[in-house]
Amino acid sequence: MSATLPLPSPVAVSAAQPSRSYWAVVWRQLRRDPMALAAGGVLLLIIAAAVFAPWLAPADPYKASMIKRLLPIGSSGFLLGTDELGRDLLTRLMYGGRLSLLMGVVPVLAAFGIGTAIGLFAGYVGGKVNMVIMRVLDVFYAFPSVLLAVAISGALGPGLSNSLIALTLVFVPQVVRVAESVTIQVRQLDYIEAARMSGASAFSIIRVHVLGNVLGPVFVYATGLLSVSMILASGLSFLGLGVKPPEPEWGLMLNTLRSAIYSNPWVAALPGLLIFVTSIAFNLLADSVRSAMDIRR
Repeated sequence: MSATLPLPSPVAVSAAQPSRSYWAVVWRQLRRDPMALAAGGVLLLIIAAAVFAPWLAPADPYKASMIKRLLPIGSSGFLLGTDELGRDLLTRLMYGGRLSLLMGVVPVLAAFGIGTAIGLFAGYVGGKVNMVIMRVLDVFYAFPSVLLAVAISGALGPGLSNSLIALTLVFVPQVVRVAESVTIQVRQLDYIEAARMSGASAFSIIRVHVLGNVLGPVFVYATGLLSVSMILASGLSFLGLGVKPPEPEWGLMLNTLRSAIYSNPWVAALPGLLIFVTSIAFNLLADSVRSAMDIRR
């Protein structure tokens, strides 16, 4: 199955640019949503642990000791035990959050910018240009996200930069589809036709009247892709197509610890648990943002 999300509802497009009061209401809704606060709090803790890992981590993430390999959780001097090479697992998990979050967030941000620009252009110009752009992107959109990410990353080769490129290419067609759909709806509104009749240039109309209406639905959709990106990025590393050893990354750690699943299952499950918790937190926060930005409420 393709790891995609449903398109935002067409009624999410307003007849004018969202006002400051609208965004104030959205922010108020998020602050009153316990699910958003809980998910945001979990993500802040994970991000803080990753960012401040050099100061918070209790050991060197690369220091190995074969006599201390696969120590259980709660061992003396090793709060979460050690991995297959005797490295402190708590330290590795904290440092691993840096690469895991980087691989989960950067492709979505890149796809958000590239896809919005392409979707705006295709939706506003329309006609044969729109048809050519959308049919070319449909070739990528036709493949399941997991298979497409593995195929592109396998063709480019393992490595952090190639994984980021592969994931970005996976998400761009999905973002373009949303941006193009919303742009077509906005383009047909009366105030767009009035601006066109007044002599405003296409660039001015897109920048002043269209962009503000398109960014909201596309942003909501992109936030939902963060959890998918986290899972795909970890999957690439697990398959050996992402970050290379000995760099700490949750997907790669899950792969290297799989041999210990029978001897020390709790230690082996910790990277997978962090991937699960982070992706769920992103997903819950995206649902809260989508609900808060729904003008039907």
